[in-house]
Amino acid sequence: MTKNKPSIDEWLKEAKADKNAGNVGMYLTHNGVVRATAREKVREGRSDAPPVTAMMFSYNEDKLSEVIEDARKLSGIYYVRVWLNEGRLEVGDDIMFVLIGGDIRVRVVEALQYLVGRIKSECVVETEITL
Repeated sequence: MTKNKPSIDEWLKEAKADKNAGNVGMYLTHNGVVRATAREKVREGRSDAPPVTAMMFSYNEDKLSEVIEDARKLSGIYYVRVWLNEGRLEVGDDIMFVLIGGDIRVRVVEALQYLVGRIKSECVVETEITL
């Protein structure tokens, strides 16, 4: 069973009402979804990798909180919000939503890459299910 996904529109509304909103010149969102193309095909070029039909997804909540706090300490970053799904996810289902607000584009893009990279490498367990 998957979790109810948030509304990015509501998140942006809340972010723009945040006490630090006056420091933010850019908000950037990320929406990760389950894809049918296997990780081995996309990242390693394995043409024989079977298609993905679903994914088992879980995460370490304590580690996620730590990673989010680290992202909030990045220079020029004033807003961070993350939602992760869990359980069996089908192709096209949402894996995660991330919203980052910061002073300038370069810092916000770098912070998003930093945060999503750490989430994917330190916090989550993704097991692709193939035919």
